[in-house]
Amino acid sequence: MREINVKCITQAVKKLCIESNYYLSQDVKDRIKTSEEQEKWPIAKDILNKILQNIDISKNGEMPMCQDTGMACVFVEIGQEVHITGGSIEDAINEGVREGYTEGYLRKSIVKDPIRRINTEDNTPAIINYDIVMGDKLKITVSPKGFGSENMSQIKMLKPADGIEGVKKFILKAVKDAGPNPCPPIVVGVGIGGNFDKVANLAKRALIRPLNKRNDDKFYADLEKELLQKINLTGIGPQGFGGMTTALAVNIETYPTHIAGLPVAVNINCHVTRHKEIEL
Repeated sequence: MREINVKCITQAVKKLCIESNYYLSQDVKDRIKTSEEQEKWPIAKDILNKILQNIDISKNGEMPMCQDTGMACVFVEIGQEVHITGGSIEDAINEGVREGYTEGYLRKSIVKDPIRRINTEDNTPAIINYDIVMGDKLKITVSPKGFGSENMSQIKMLKPADGIEGVKKFILKAVKDAGPNPCPPIVVGVGIGGNFDKVANLAKRALIRPLNKRNDDKFYADLEKELLQKINLTGIGPQGFGGMTTALAVNIETYPTHIAGLPVAVNINCHVTRHKEIEL
């Protein structure tokens, strides 16, 4: 049994909150750079170039890439041989978010109640997802999620008879409905299977997969490639000004489902697809 004190967790989450908002991961930056090089529409090419400049300004100046520094989505993989000491892991994670968003000068965007809307003033509580895994390690991923893109997400309980064509149609509709609102070029996280709540979680998790890694199942890897091509043919383009770069990637995650169901969720992220992880 390996012990990890909650103070280590708080410090790790604090660091991840700040760094994920200041430094865009290399896989996303590389995809934007490649898109900029291949883009033929001058306005779209210029926008992508400005996005790259913004990424560098953020990195060099150590400041947020976007004014919406997001709701802190935290994914925790806990080895079953890990013992958390010194307090509650949930409290430790929220304290890390509190310190990170305060000390990192990140915008506090969370309200205590969805109707009465009083700001918590420290960006807590986070949305925390736990997975128990083998081993004695603790892996934490922080993915700040802005709501310009989050608000464009959709979920649909398709019928099995809708099949693969129904799935494709729904995903493309979600992207077209979103249009320029989620600050394209976007990353499209797709969940297929499970039930109503599981499929939404799958779509969210799809967004933290590196953009240069395709689904392990060739069937879904091919579907990711097909959907990306079709999305980029919509002509929405960077920031909605047209061009061939509406999306940077389509990531699909799946889970077994009931014989009577075909749940599909689309969780859209803007070009600032932020996520950082650490293993303790």
